[in-house]
Amino acid sequence: MNETSTKPYLLRALYEWCTDNGYTPYLAVVVDEYTRVPPEHVQDGQIVLNVGALATHNLVLGNEFIEFQARFGGVSRQISVPVGAVQAIYARETGQGMAFEVSATTEEVENESERPSLSAVPDTPEEDADASPNEAEASDEDAPDDSHPDNGGPPGSPKRPRLKIVK
Repeated sequence: MNETSTKPYLLRALYEWCTDNGYTPYLAVVVDEYTRVPPEHVQDGQIVLNVGALATHNLVLGNEFIEFQARFGGVSRQISVPVGAVQAIYARETGQGMAFEVSATTEEVENESERPSLSAVPDTPEEDADASPNEAEASDEDAPDDSHPDNGGPPGSPKRPRLKIVK
């Protein structure tokens, strides 16, 4: 009998901690062939996603996948991330969180048929009247700051918290 990974439980616990403290939970994700995210927002094979209540709709933090709907540039998109592809979860405001070893496997994808399916969201603009109040517009201010010194930015920029992988 295979033991369930602790990773999805830790992700849910840290998500709850962030929201209980009024912080915005962010996920750092390594994008692979099983990750469904808008490709135009992927940088260097990674994407950072705001998974706060105001930025997501129908968020499901499952044992195998994290799924939700979010708006990117005004377009509602269906997001699906294998738990194994999550690199970190942290609070945007403080940088506090936890980093993980990335371990996306085909086993997770084989179990995809067992996961609950969410209704498909078209990749075309929708009427704003149909939008849920929980669906927030993704903005450039939520994007990673490329001008930071650790990201090749100018010296003297404020230091951004770095997460350490715990094994």
